[in-house]
Amino acid sequence: QVQLVESGGGLVQAGGSLRLSCAASGRTFLRYPVGWFRQAPGKEREFVSVINWSGSITDYADSVKGRFTVSRDNAKNTIYLQMSSLKPEDTAVYYCAARLGGLGPSKEQSDFRSWGQGTQVTVSS
Repeated sequence: QVQLVESGGGLVQAGGSLRLSCAASGRTFLRYPVGWFRQAPGKEREFVSVINWSGSITDYADSVKGRFTVSRDNAKNTIYLQMSSLKPEDTAVYYCAARLGGLGPSKEQSDFRSWGQGTQVTVSS
């Protein structure tokens, strides 16, 4: 099993930047694709980004493409989400999740079995 802990959230003005981190425990973490998802108040949780085990494949939701960058440092067991040009509509709780089972990256929440507790990102206008 993989345990995930997100950090780096906070309050930022529109146009600003934040970097979220997702720290993982478990030595088999290296195999797993990791996704970022977010849930805004009153809305369903949605896909944001995903990265494969090596970092060679990434994908993004259209709403964040060109503004967010996902990366990973497997030596540190950490995945990052660099968020730039933030908008008020990016306000949400952000979650990272690991897809276990040796499969490739996915945008589907149901494919991810290990989830972090989330970190709040608030973008003021």
